[in-house]
Parts: sequence; structure tokens; C-alpha cells
Amino acid sequence: MWWVGSLRQAVAWATALLVFSSLVTAVTLAWPREEAHAAAAAPITTVPGHAPAGTVPHAADEGSITNQITLELDRHGVLGGEEDIRFEGEPPETFTRALTSTMIYDTDHDRRFEVDDVTAVDADGATLDVETEETGGALLVHIPTADTRGVRLSYRVGGTVSEVAQGVQLEWRAVGAYSHPVRTTDVTVNAPLPPEALSCLAGEPRSSMYCTASDMGGEAVVAHFLQADMGPDDRLDIVVNYPPGTAEGEPILTRRWSLASAFAVTPATGSVFGLLLLVLVGGLIALIRIRGRDERALRREASQGDHAPIEPGEHGRLRFHAPDGVHPGQIGTLVDERVDIADLTAGVLDLAVRGYIRVEELPHEHFTSVDWRLVRLDGPAGENLLASEWLLLDALFGEKRTVRMSQLASPRHSTDFPARIDRVRDELYQDMVRLKWFSRSPSRVRGVWTTVGMVTTAVGVLSTILLAVFTHAAFTGLAVVIAGAAITAGAQYMPAKTRLGSSVYAHTMGFRDYLLSSRAQTVPSGQRVELYSRYLPYAVIFDDVERWANILAGAAIADLEPEELDGDGLHWYTGPLEWRIEDFTDSITTFVFTLTGVITNTRRTGLLNQLQRSK
Repeated sequence: MWWVGSLRQAVAWATALLVFSSLVTAVTLAWPREEAHAAAAAPITTVPGHAPAGTVPHAADEGSITNQITLELDRHGVLGGEEDIRFEGEPPETFTRALTSTMIYDTDHDRRFEVDDVTAVDADGATLDVETEETGGALLVHIPTADTRGVRLSYRVGGTVSEVAQGVQLEWRAVGAYSHPVRTTDVTVNAPLPPEALSCLAGEPRSSMYCTASDMGGEAVVAHFLQADMGPDDRLDIVVNYPPGTAEGEPILTRRWSLASAFAVTPATGSVFGLLLLVLVGGLIALIRIRGRDERALRREASQGDHAPIEPGEHGRLRFHAPDGVHPGQIGTLVDERVDIADLTAGVLDLAVRGYIRVEELPHEHFTSVDWRLVRLDGPAGENLLASEWLLLDALFGEKRTVRMSQLASPRHSTDFPARIDRVRDELYQDMVRLKWFSRSPSRVRGVWTTVGMVTTAVGVLSTILLAVFTHAAFTGLAVVIAGAAITAGAQYMPAKTRLGSSVYAHTMGFRDYLLSSRAQTVPSGQRVELYSRYLPYAVIFDDVERWANILAGAAIADLEPEELDGDGLHWYTGPLEWRIEDFTDSITTFVFTLTGVITNTRRTGLLNQLQRSK
């Protein structure tokens, strides 16, 4: 279309344009719109200048500027540009020209143009020192134009050519923006073959108005575009279609950032996920195989522990001997690979039934008040305690011989009771290594892998954020996050027993099956109280306290004479005046529950103290 309503042009010029526009309009209407794909709007590029945007001088004003642009497309798809910028009147100090480097292509991609070899000379041929600045999807070329009649700007552009169904299409933003109003911008495009169709858009960045004029020259061998009165923010987009084989090339597309594009699934990110899946599956297989050692040992060796843990002693009496000599606290740590509160509670009860502690239930001062006095004893002669058991006694009593349960966690009794309990736990973990049941401390292994998992997760989160901001491969970062989370969760399962540890574990599980069966009650009546008392701490580990307390109380009632009961109790547990052995089940169950709560609260207090000290 030749004319878009420029009322500022001379009547004769407008009339001539209108006549020619009828011919171009007919061609344009006959040409399919998808083939004339006009350049899409690019990010708004504002070029600093001396005249405000939208202020366009009349053609006769002093200081008017014209620009004659010649574009040469070679067979390799490189567009060479030369611009003859003329100043009528006083030239500006600096004239800035915006060469487009990025345009919106479709909903997901931007089209990039490679602009290089930017040079400029003045009217006398002297080289000008131009400065370039990449901003807002354009390369701003700052040209010093003081005391010049005009300048010649040269540059090269790649990425303007793409293949379409009917041939080759050149698409380029011939003018991105000017720093000053330009009276006329005349663009001529030369190519190895004549053009077949053309189109243009001009005006403000989001304008859909046709340019002032466009044609294919006198003999239809060049593409020619004209835009009059361009303001600093106006642009001129041109599209020219050529026959097949005119030039080679394809658009340079970059995926535009969005939350969806940042996490796009591509062959690269999919490959990373596939590799991660293989690593995780491989680790799972290895973990199952290591864990499977316990299962294989259970099938082969559990029966070796499924029997009465007794052996002949002096004077024909039976003596308790746990499978592999494992103490209750050690059993709990071996089974679930951590020192639980139940392991410590069972350890206290084991020291009591072995004669190192006497548990005295105190008279009930209130209706719901229950308390116990723990008395430290010397224990049987010739028996040695484990280091963890000495530490447990020290944690309970310190330098005292007696202590009330309610005072255990009191600062008046011991200012470092939580720290002493922690030393017991550490020693039990060290027992696992000394006994060669684990190659390394389970607690330390879990801690190391938990740290690795948390660090990996943090790195993954940071990587995901950075990749999402700067690339379209954030999906890869999510893979690292998932890996870190998997490592953190799997850290609890990383401690692995040795072959010996799996064997002892199998014997322990056999012993558990024995204690849970009715066969465990087939003990000579004269020794049932002694042996059942030794079973009771193991029942704490296996969560069978109440049943074994009933069995023990029944054995005491049946086997012991009244004078054999110490305060109507056992040698290691006595009750208040009104207490009877029939109350033992309720008493010992409450004792275990209360002691577990005391140690649990102690652990929480210790953690809070550590947090406060860290602050």
C-alpha cells in the first residue's frame, strides 16, 4: 500500500503515492498472510535523544535527518547493510541507531540476529569512533556526529533468512529506533534473485500499520520500502520473499524464559533424569543386597538363637546366658541400628535384675503420684560391667548412692545429666564397632549421609534457581534436588552390618521368637524367678513387658515362700507397705514408662541446650 495518511507530505507526492499504492494493495491481498509473515514485535527499545518521542518535525524544518539504507543479501544468508545518514542544518552531538538483535518469534521462542562489523565514517571518509551497547533486544550504535554533514554506517547481520514453503524469506527490522526524528527512511534490498513478494509494518512498536510505501523497483529486481516522519520510538519491519535457492540460512531461535520453558523436558534434561534413575536404582539394588545379608542370615541361623538362653552352672543350677552374650542395650542397637530410649531403659532394668541397682517403689504421697528410689549396689562378685554400663550407672547416680526417679533430670541432682546420657549412647555405638558388628558407627554413618543429602539438596535448589533464571535446563536442577532428597531419606538405611553382625542379629531374632513363645516358660520351678527376671529387660526391647511381668509375678507367687519375698517384692524390686507382689505387673510397667519419659525429656532438654549454646 503506497499511502497511510501522511498529511504532512506535499499534495503532489501524496497523489503519486496513492496511484502506485493501488497496485501494491492488489499484490498484497493476493499474497497469503502466512507466507508474508511480518516481523513480530520485539521488546520496546528506547534510544536516548534530544527530541521527545512522538515529536516529528515538518519536512522543511531546519535540522531534519534522512537515512538511505541499502541492504545486500548474499547466497550464504548474510545481510550486509550500509546507511547514508544525512543532516540538514545543525547535526546532533551524537546520533544513536538501534540495530535489532532479538525479536519475538512465537509464543515460546525469540529470534536472534547476529549483528557485527559495525563501523562508521563521516562524509569525508574519516573513520568515526562508534560505541555499541546491547540493551532491550537491540544493539545501540552511538555515532559521534558533531560537525558532520552526514555519516555512512556499515554492518553485517546473520539470521535474517528462513526457508518457507514457496522459497526463501528475508525478515528483518530495518529500523529498531532512532535517537532523533528522521524525516525519511528509504530502504533498498538487493539479493541474488528478484523478489516475489514483500510486506512491511511501521510506526510504534505494537503498531500494525503498513509502512508509507513499498515496491519492487522499476523492473521488479529489488525490494524498496519507504517510511516518512519516523519518531525516536518508531520501527520499520520488512519481509521479502524470494525464489528457492536465493540464499541459505535458517532463523536463530532461543527459547524465551518462562516457568514452563525453564523446566522444559528436553533430550538433555531427560538424559540426566535417566542417568539419575540408573544411579538411584543401582544404589537401591546395592542397599537391598546389603540388607539381604540380614535376611539370608535369618533364614540360615535364626534357629541357633531360638532356644532357652541358659547353660549349666554350679551345683546343678542353670545359669542365664544370652545368645552371643549380647546385653539388652546392645540388642536394641543391633536390631534397629540406633540407640533408642528403650535401649537405655532396658539397660537400667538389666542392671537392676543383675544386682547393681535396687528399685524401691515409694509410698504414694498423692493419689496419682508414683515415684521410685534407685539404690546403687556393688553387684555380684567377679562379674565385669561393660563400659556403657559403667557410664549408665554414673549418669544415674554420679557420686551418690541413692536417687529418686523424679530427681534424675533435676539440675540439683546433676547439671550434666543429658550429656552423661549422650556418652552412654556414644559408647553403645562404639560397642557395635568394637564387637565388629558394624565397620563404622551407625550414628556416624547416618550423620555423614544425612549431611551429604542435605548439601546435595541445597546445591540442587540453588542450581535449579540459577538454571531457571539463566537457562531452560532447570529440570536438570530438579534431578539434583530429587537425588539429594533421596540420599537424605536413605541415610537412615545406610548403616550396614558386617557378616558377623548379621549372624548375631539372626541369633537375636531367634531369641526373640523364643521369648514370645510359650516354650520360654518351661523352666524348673526353683529357678523361674531368677531366670524370668533376666528375661524381663529383653522383653523391654521386644515390647513384651506386660506379658513377661505377669509371668514373673506368677512365678514369684508360686515359687517363693513369704519369707523369701523382700518387702512383698523381689530382691531387686520392692514396694511400699501396702504393696503386694500381685501389683508387680502394674508397678514395673509404670516404672518402665516413667523412666522412658524421663530419659526422653532429658534428650529434648539436651537438644534445646545445644541450640541455645549455638546461638
